[in-house]
Amino acid sequence: MNEFTYFANEIRALFGSGTRKQLSDEIAFLGACRAMVITSSNSRETIKQIIVELGDLCITHFNGAEMHTPIDVTQKALSLAKEHKIDCLVAIGGGSATGLAKAIALRTDLPQIILPTTYAGSELTPIIGETENGLKSTQSNKKVLAETVIYDTDLTVSLPVMQSVTSAINAMAHAVEALYAEHENPIISAHAEQAIITFYNTLPKICLNPQDITARTDALYACFLSGLCLGSVGMALHHKLCHSLGGGFGLPHAATHCVVLPHVIQFNAHVRPELNQLGNRLHSSSLGFAIFELIRACNGPTSLQEIGMKETDLDTAASLTMSNSYYNPRSATYDDIRELLQNAYSGIAPDACLI
Repeated sequence: MNEFTYFANEIRALFGSGTRKQLSDEIAFLGACRAMVITSSNSRETIKQIIVELGDLCITHFNGAEMHTPIDVTQKALSLAKEHKIDCLVAIGGGSATGLAKAIALRTDLPQIILPTTYAGSELTPIIGETENGLKSTQSNKKVLAETVIYDTDLTVSLPVMQSVTSAINAMAHAVEALYAEHENPIISAHAEQAIITFYNTLPKICLNPQDITARTDALYACFLSGLCLGSVGMALHHKLCHSLGGGFGLPHAATHCVVLPHVIQFNAHVRPELNQLGNRLHSSSLGFAIFELIRACNGPTSLQEIGMKETDLDTAASLTMSNSYYNPRSATYDDIRELLQNAYSGIAPDACLI
């Protein structure tokens, strides 16, 4: 076995059914008593119930978290936190709520407790992406790591099927890139493969029966593993593309991952044959095609066109992607990226892509 370096981020994780009931205890465990709850504006009823259950521990509620963590939204939330002398952040929701909590923690070093209601997976990572003037930039900083993550399967049962599909593929992308990231190692790769296979087998069950608690539990565990992957070994071409498309053109974050992932896998499989070996284990000719077919079978988005991308913006998107350096196992030229984006725009199945 080749030499490798492995490290684990220090995060307290609670996993199970009904674990949200421990939120008040976890706030006390941090020595805090003045929490700001962070959500997006379209919070579900279960999230409102959690706020009620917190009682006097919830000093204020900011319900304006947005996709891609716009800096102007962060400034509004930061002002509210300072006004109320907040000593703890509680983010409840998907990647938007988590991203905003991270952005505030970056500037204040306030402790965070995250309660994911989707499968986004960013709650376990030291990575934050922020958007300003149409450009999304990312960084890795230990200050944005959550102190506690509470995984409650019950919070995912009401997640709409389509959002379940797109956020699961978003999380799967973390696991896929871990297989060829710059700091890959066999421990994380084992987690990554388990996450990919679990999502692949579980998503169709959720589509058939969203109330299937066993499938929901398996999917949330795969989300946990995917977050561990991204938090340990980093990102490559896929995430660079998605950040460029999301920040630059306002595309929905999870849906963008859904569309782009099969094409990046196909591109990188030319130099990483183990990707297609994993696809064979999923009874497919390639991993890219297996995931594309999974998304299509679950009625998820398979083209950039259907999620709002304009074909006239593809040249700009390719230039944005090439504007900053990033690691990827296969080097890519502007023409490579432009062709990949064209295929993703058109929704061509990866096996038919001439990359």
